[in-house]
Amino acid sequence: MTELQINTTQNVNINFTAASVGERILAYAVDLIIKIAYSVVVFQLLFNLFSVERFMMGWDDWSRIAFILIFFLPVIFYTLVFESLLEGQTLGKRLLKIKVVKIDGYQASFADYIMRWFFRIIDINMMGGIIGLVTVIVNDRNQRLGDISAGTAVISLKDKITINHTILEKLSDKYVPTYPSVINLSDNDVRIIKETLLTAKKSLDHVTLMKLKSKVEEVIGVKAEGYDTQVFIDTVLKDYNYYTQSM
Repeated sequence: MTELQINTTQNVNINFTAASVGERILAYAVDLIIKIAYSVVVFQLLFNLFSVERFMMGWDDWSRIAFILIFFLPVIFYTLVFESLLEGQTLGKRLLKIKVVKIDGYQASFADYIMRWFFRIIDINMMGGIIGLVTVIVNDRNQRLGDISAGTAVISLKDKITINHTILEKLSDKYVPTYPSVINLSDNDVRIIKETLLTAKKSLDHVTLMKLKSKVEEVIGVKAEGYDTQVFIDTVLKDYNYYTQSM
């Protein structure tokens, strides 16, 4: 498996497992089957059940093509629509538990999905997908041209997850929060903070811990003087859980 190191906006690194070539091919195959099934159903409905050829009698060829093409737009925009709606996943990617993310650790934007979708013409549709396959194989982040252009990568979500790998924190019923301003953080911010804290503690990286503390202080607008770095960040994580779970 290829380890994918993502550098976050906090200037710290988080390790993910890049989706393998096999996983991406299988996800593509699932999506292709879905698109073929849809096309067959639409074709049968249009030409066998509703006999649209009679409706189009007298039309020129371009008008016929344009009319029929409307019904196949879901096939053309399938990947773009689903990755946008499912935050980086198509139905095939969801089944294979892989996902598109930005290489800065944040959620990809609609513009990123458009870029990836556009480059499918080169990566997948040209030369039978050889260009995309070769690019993924030789790229150290398993990126195709669309990923490189959009600044994205496809990661695996199959890692074993425990509470230590999520933003969840165990809180007692009597817990009293310290920093109300933690609500300025997002779930993704908290996930990155916790991943960075765990990694830095494991490697005894005090420099990264101090950078993390300074960044968190800046975002939530507090100055935790006198607080131990780990205690401060643990408190922030617990406070965030307290306030978000109370909403």
